[in-house]
Amino acid sequence: MSSFRPDRVRLMHEMRATVRLALPLIFAQLAAIGSNVIDTVLAGHVDAHVLGAVAVGANIWSLVIVSGIGMMMALPPSIAQLDGAGRRHEVGAVFRQALWLAIGMGVFLWFAVRHAEPLIDMVGVAPSLRADVQRFLLAISWGAPALTCYFALRGLSEGLSLTRPSMYFSLGGLVLLVPLGYVLMFGKLGIPPQGAHGCGIATAIALWLEMLAFGIYVMVRRNYRGLGLFDHFEWPDRRRIGALVHIGLPMAVTLLAEAGLFVATALIIATLGEAVIASHQIAINIASFFFMIPLGLAMAITVRVGNAVGRDDALGVRYAGLCGIGLTLATQLLSAALMLGLPRPIASLYTHDPKVIALAAQLIALAGLFQFSDGIQVAANGALRGLKDTRVPMAITLFAYWVIGLPVGFWLAFHRGQGARGMWMGLIAGLSVAALMLFVRFCRSAWKQRWQRSPANMTGPI
Repeated sequence: MSSFRPDRVRLMHEMRATVRLALPLIFAQLAAIGSNVIDTVLAGHVDAHVLGAVAVGANIWSLVIVSGIGMMMALPPSIAQLDGAGRRHEVGAVFRQALWLAIGMGVFLWFAVRHAEPLIDMVGVAPSLRADVQRFLLAISWGAPALTCYFALRGLSEGLSLTRPSMYFSLGGLVLLVPLGYVLMFGKLGIPPQGAHGCGIATAIALWLEMLAFGIYVMVRRNYRGLGLFDHFEWPDRRRIGALVHIGLPMAVTLLAEAGLFVATALIIATLGEAVIASHQIAINIASFFFMIPLGLAMAITVRVGNAVGRDDALGVRYAGLCGIGLTLATQLLSAALMLGLPRPIASLYTHDPKVIALAAQLIALAGLFQFSDGIQVAANGALRGLKDTRVPMAITLFAYWVIGLPVGFWLAFHRGQGARGMWMGLIAGLSVAALMLFVRFCRSAWKQRWQRSPANMTGPI
């Protein structure tokens, strides 16, 4: 490994560039997870049963979210490398094929969510919750095609270093969801109370409005002119879609490995009763909300690293990756302090049930313990995506989460009598192993010279 002595001026420039890109993405991610926060808060003020049903349904729906965003994550590094290499005229063709991929993914996910009963049965969700969980999923499934197309539009914009639109439309969707969810869940304006089913309907409607608004924005704004995004109609191109899938599928599997760990944890905890799953949902809601900050930074790191690769700038790759990881650690310090210092007041925002508050506070404190490892693993993964290094990170996450995290959590929960707390300790173990391995992977990749080729070759077949 060659020496790396940071230049102060370049270091500050890289940090400012990363923060400038990341801030809108962080707000966009906070708004996206804010929809889950709103659903959870509204459900918690209906009753514990509705909160439990929304908790289980939302965890299954989260698999759809990460599948869609994972596949569409092929777009930002591909477009960032084309942009960095001065090949913007090729962006339109890539985007049109990405839209076909998004439509296909959306239809597939719509079908999968509507047939999730085997998953619900397999994990033994409490019988009292099953009917409402299924009603929630049937309603929200209609939002799947809108979700994947929205992620395609985001991937295009973020790959061009235009991150503010993601913030605008995510916040807009959040603003729409509040009145929609309130009216449908509680039954207002002459509509009977819909409970968990109303929550799913409101989310699907908000997703479609969000996607359509973003699409119109891309068509009319001058920042996207000259890219040929909608110049002409194209049928699906197997080669271009295959190149996107080659990059995106490992990313989707990587995200599914992590999200699947959290979902499996939630579904296992659901077997312990309504109060326990409600407590877990509150804690995971808080952890997910704060996770959006390092995730937004990771998306910015992907673009910065991808631009450096397009320029054939090895030193720029190192600056982009390490500055981003350093900034992520700084943000995690704040989230860890809040979770460890104020777990009970935070839990009290969601419910008035003292039993739920007590257990949720314990789980929130445990979430505070894994903030640093969670931040490092997502930031390092973002840097590796900028290099289009996706297959080894996929293997690392599968190992860390499913060979280490879930078995450790299950053993502690059911063989050591720790219950929900034991499952959360397993999360800490899995995230810590992933953080260490992914950080080492990025350092080794960034200091190797073998990936340096001409900008034309670095962008691959896309």
